[in-house]
Amino acid sequence: MSHIARLKPVVEESIRMTTRIDRRFARLKEENRPALVTYFMGGDPDYETSLSIMKALPAAGSDVIELGMPFSDPMADGPAIQAAGLRALRGGQTLAKTLQMARDFREGDDDTPIVMMGYYNPIYIYGVDRFLTDAKEAGIDGLIIVDLPPEMDDELCVPAIKAGLNFIRLATPTTDEERLPKVLENTSGFVYYVSMTGVTGSALPDTNNVSAAVSRIKEHTDLPICVGFGVKTARQARAIGEAADGVVVGSAIVAAIAQCYDANGKRIEDPAEAVATLVKGLADGVRSKQMA
Repeated sequence: MSHIARLKPVVEESIRMTTRIDRRFARLKEENRPALVTYFMGGDPDYETSLSIMKALPAAGSDVIELGMPFSDPMADGPAIQAAGLRALRGGQTLAKTLQMARDFREGDDDTPIVMMGYYNPIYIYGVDRFLTDAKEAGIDGLIIVDLPPEMDDELCVPAIKAGLNFIRLATPTTDEERLPKVLENTSGFVYYVSMTGVTGSALPDTNNVSAAVSRIKEHTDLPICVGFGVKTARQARAIGEAADGVVVGSAIVAAIAQCYDANGKRIEDPAEAVATLVKGLADGVRSKQMA
């Protein structure tokens, strides 16, 4: 059953607009390979270092960038991403600076899709209308707001769609057949399938379960399905990519950044180089499907 056929009017109108996310997944479908979606925390451990990491991602093989918005009470994040958010906040990162990071990145890259990921509270405080205007101007393509359920679509989801941004929803192993259509109702860009229950980075995904879950979701939507939570190695990325349209890696990247500093916070390795090395390996795993 086609998901687009059941979309609300606001999404039907927006679906005619094409975002960088839509274009990127269309290209990858032609290349017959899944996307590598990479998450990092904006401002971790400071603005300039974080921007250098962001700029290094596309050349290393990232197809879509998830730009984390630091928040003091991240309910769904595991220890690595929680620590990254606290480092960013201590370094003075704000939502305004995270938007500025996207602007600075866009000066050299107008093609790579950027999805801002985080929680609603900072956006609410910033002001929804102001945020959407600034996000669009900064070159943001989509939003993942983990604590806004579909019942609250009028808060941010619908305004974001009207502003020309994709609103990407999370589906989980506990999203049953009754709930799934509601979750997908105003989703665009892609669906982010959380491959396990719990917090980010807490375990490794079971590829057999992932394959079954992706097939089930595809019965309800023609959107790309990207799978995340727990992917750390090229081998895992390849295995997940066999079933999914995209592989999301976050905690492993954040952990690689943290390992570039000693216990006193002194830099012992270049974080951008460390992340690039990790992402290149993951990209090789994802791209191996294309060569198979």
